[in-house]
Amino acid sequence: MKLRSLFASLLLCLPVLALASDDAGSWWNEDWQYRKQIGFDATPAGADLAESVTDAPVLLRLSTANFNYFGDAKPDGTDFRAVSADGKNPLKFHFEKYDSANQMAFLWVRVPQITAAAATDKIHVYYGNPDADGAGEVGGTYDPGTALVLHFSEADGKFKDATSYANNPSVADAEANPASLIAGGAKFNGAQKVTVPGSTSLRLVPGSGMTASAWVKFDTAPARATILAMEGQGQALTLGIEAGRAQLRLGSVSVNQTSGILENGTWHHLAMTAGGGRVTLYVDGVSMGEVSTSLPELAGTLTVGAYASGSDGFVGEIDEVNVSKVARSASWVRAAARSQGMAAMLVTFGSDDQRDSGGHGSYFGTIAKNLTVDSWAVIFICFGMLVLAVIVMVGKAIYLNAIEKQNRLFLAAYDAEKTKEDALDPRIRMDLGTVTPASTLGGVYAKGMDELSKRLPPAGHMVLAHQSTEAIRAAMEATVTRQGQKHSAHMVVLTIAISGGPFLGLLGTVVGVMITFAAIAASGEVNVNAIAPGVAAALAATVAGLAVAIPSLFGYNWLNLRIKAVSADTRVFVDEVVARIAEKYR
Repeated sequence: MKLRSLFASLLLCLPVLALASDDAGSWWNEDWQYRKQIGFDATPAGADLAESVTDAPVLLRLSTANFNYFGDAKPDGTDFRAVSADGKNPLKFHFEKYDSANQMAFLWVRVPQITAAAATDKIHVYYGNPDADGAGEVGGTYDPGTALVLHFSEADGKFKDATSYANNPSVADAEANPASLIAGGAKFNGAQKVTVPGSTSLRLVPGSGMTASAWVKFDTAPARATILAMEGQGQALTLGIEAGRAQLRLGSVSVNQTSGILENGTWHHLAMTAGGGRVTLYVDGVSMGEVSTSLPELAGTLTVGAYASGSDGFVGEIDEVNVSKVARSASWVRAAARSQGMAAMLVTFGSDDQRDSGGHGSYFGTIAKNLTVDSWAVIFICFGMLVLAVIVMVGKAIYLNAIEKQNRLFLAAYDAEKTKEDALDPRIRMDLGTVTPASTLGGVYAKGMDELSKRLPPAGHMVLAHQSTEAIRAAMEATVTRQGQKHSAHMVVLTIAISGGPFLGLLGTVVGVMITFAAIAASGEVNVNAIAPGVAAALAATVAGLAVAIPSLFGYNWLNLRIKAVSADTRVFVDEVVARIAEKYR
């Protein structure tokens, strides 16, 4: 194949290679300019989940500590979207509170999967689309098993159920506190309560069980106070505090906090599960004990706060009451405790990406935007060198493959004639040359036979002088030398790419860094955001130089080894032919 046609074929393949390397579909929607990566750490160093959790509502606390781009989003946050990490599946979400003025937001997302003891699951939060309408879905944030969620974030004190079951309170005389744990909470003075009427969705069924949880902070440790209570059919299930410790009661059965004590003025996550013939008490996501008991079917009023005459009224704050009509796993409860509090060990905040001109957010778009003219010049030169190097390597490989194949065919024909002692007859040399016209062995053989025919007498006893034999050898070795020059043609392109590529890239990097620091000195702005993009872009030139040199180095060594092998075979063949000529014509 000629180099010109090979070059054209390579150019035609470049667009296909570019499309193949593109991470198609990674960016969810090109109308959104930015996204934030959110991770979930279920390892022992994080939330320490022993079981995987699915369809869990996870709270994302956005603030200047982890999100500095409220100015890039709409003032009301209606352009926010939660999407799976692969950019294919939008997730259900809603804001409990969005305050762009104070740069603070509380975002609930229904996460499809949190893998046990792993930190591999991720999602993306997209923002930065001024034309977007709100897409939050409060009820859709919770799975069908969640029967009641009270955020207590309504400023007017008219608390509502956040789930699609609409189990709204019928009585709510607690005071709304906008500065509570999660966006807003409810303050109780000992006599206040929130009452939710019984419903078909809000009940304890022994076959499916029940889960209830709440965040609690009390001002003084009561002798006995009720946090949550459900009563019906003459029985009651209560979650409360006794002597500064959490307590779970179902009829005459109770489970008490076995270790530690709930400190005054500190938020704690209290939870209980009932299912599988047992009830379990949790404090801050840790099981405090369980008791096996028969579970009654319980349907009736759910009370938050003041409940029974035998209890002291609760004085303090309660936030994020969550009741499920199924018995959740210990990891589910632990995930809630480790993601909703101030120390949210489950949630990790990753990189901030911006959509590039190709519609895919990545760091490469940022680097490309900060490349200086000299860096672009170096990169284009390196790209041109790489194209030439690839053309040489591919063309040379095709050339050597053809030679090696032709040499094998020639040797087969030569060995067949040699057994008849006709191989050194000048009259049959044209027949062997016709068999393998591209063979290097055939070329030197033909040259040797030409020289032999010139020196043999026309008739009689054929004898060659020693000088004639050496002349034949010299002619054949000259042919070998010219063949070697042809074999090595254009290999200098690879040596230039190997030695010149890294230095050219280094030159581009040094000049780019100089320009970056000169711009910083002129503007007087010294911070990592001003330095990092320019330095990263400058280093792209070095990467380009190495991208030329590394494949060229591998290709050069491989091709050079094959060229040496072909030349060695040819020289061995010359020695054999000359020796046989000297032996036959003596």
